Amino acid sequence: MTEATNNNSAAGLFDALKRYAWVGILLFCIAIGWYAASVDHAEFALQKHYGALSILPAVAALAICFITRNVILALFMGLVVGGLITTDYNIVQKFLIPSIGTPRYAEILLVYLWALGGLLGLWNRNGGAWHFASYISENFVKSRRSAMFFTWLMGMLFHQGGTISTVLTGTTVRPVADREKVAHEELAYIVDSTASPVATIIPFNVWPVYVAGLIAIPSLSQFVPDRDAGVSLFLHAIPFNFYGWFAILFTLLYALGRMPYVGRRMRAARERVLTTGELDRPGAEPMISKELTTVNIAPGYTPSLLDFFIPIGVLMSVAIVPYLVTGKLMIFEAFSLALVSAVILSVLRGMSVKDAFDGLVEGIKGVTVGAIILGLAVTLATVSETLGASTWVIEASAANLTSVPYILPGLLMLICMFVAFSVGSSWGTYAVVFPIALPLAFAISSDPVYVSLSFAAIMGGGVFGDQCSPISDTTILSALACGADLMDHVLTQLPMALLAAGISIVLYTGIALAIM
Repeated sequence: MTEATNNNSAAGLFDALKRYAWVGILLFCIAIGWYAASVDHAEFALQKHYGALSILPAVAALAICFITRNVILALFMGLVVGGLITTDYNIVQKFLIPSIGTPRYAEILLVYLWALGGLLGLWNRNGGAWHFASYISENFVKSRRSAMFFTWLMGMLFHQGGTISTVLTGTTVRPVADREKVAHEELAYIVDSTASPVATIIPFNVWPVYVAGLIAIPSLSQFVPDRDAGVSLFLHAIPFNFYGWFAILFTLLYALGRMPYVGRRMRAARERVLTTGELDRPGAEPMISKELTTVNIAPGYTPSLLDFFIPIGVLMSVAIVPYLVTGKLMIFEAFSLALVSAVILSVLRGMSVKDAFDGLVEGIKGVTVGAIILGLAVTLATVSETLGASTWVIEASAANLTSVPYILPGLLMLICMFVAFSVGSSWGTYAVVFPIALPLAFAISSDPVYVSLSFAAIMGGGVFGDQCSPISDTTILSALACGADLMDHVLTQLPMALLAAGISIVLYTGIALAIM
């Protein structure tokens, strides 16, 4: 047979397998619905979780996501499975509408869809980002390596963690990295891996205060009497936060071209961009529209560095300065004022109001898919919380820990990796795991090193899941800000993240064994 015949046969077999897969998903949903309708839901309400069924929506979404690479379909099917388990079949009324009414969903619409999309579109129309990229390339960035190192430095600078870090770093460096032919998978990895991991290592942000509030509870009052003691425990655990340290180290090594292991997919992405100049693989679906990756400067307008630095300066000033003074992080206000300042500046410098608002609307259209995915991810997280997914995982594991205490730190990290990867949130994982797991650690041993190991393992495991999960807002925003295909970003960064996690678990187990 010819090669073409073989290829056609393989394609036909793959199509047949996909059809069988859909039949399997349908039968799976029918089985879940039948089982859930036959059980006593009052018993589930008493134990505050649905047993192993609690993690099924998240697991189903992840499986479909990896198999089909269709993130929107996967998230929606996760909601369907959640509705079948709870027997609340009207998922629109039960999950979607309540989620749309939450502050988190409002943040998605205001910040990511309107403000971020509008700002990207306006930069495309006034040439601000393009002009900044030209300036940086001419004066500082001279190669792919220096572009990636510049990205790493920006990630370290914008170390507030999660949302603001990925958006600020990604939007700042993407024009420069595109000029120097850095693959979008490479760029998204560096941006994502210097977001939350850095926030757990450099504590000048809201993370210590948030975590301290979770552990300053009655069950820990003997060891953590107040929030200040909780912040102190956070600071003492920083040297033991191995995942955070390795994540930062590995991204630096990758940026410098010194990372010995990068994984097959990332190696292929690097070879592709070096040989063909293509920033995305053939067939990729970047989470930013082509309209936002092609410069479309308004007729008669002269780009300036002011078009880039004034909105970024407003954003950083409003987001960070009030936090340093009052402890309040003003993300909504920061992005909104950055967009307003960009529009006013463009009009004052000669752009017509029509061109300015055309650019704004084009930018919003360019990030609509990303906003839809973020909204569904938030809703799926609500489903997992309703089902008690995190509570069940901890309860299922805690009973076997006391007999082998030295495995606790490593096991806690594994648990948090799984939970955070499934629900797409490090903070959500911390909110459930810390109040349950930290008292267990203190009960096993009050040795400060042992407690710090357990604390740091929880921090690292949550950050791993938040960084790597395709349903995490940080992962989604990294792909969105860098113009990458979401699943390409997930699959290329996963090997290096797993390597960092594996080394961390070995260190936790070895140190705990040495001190017990």
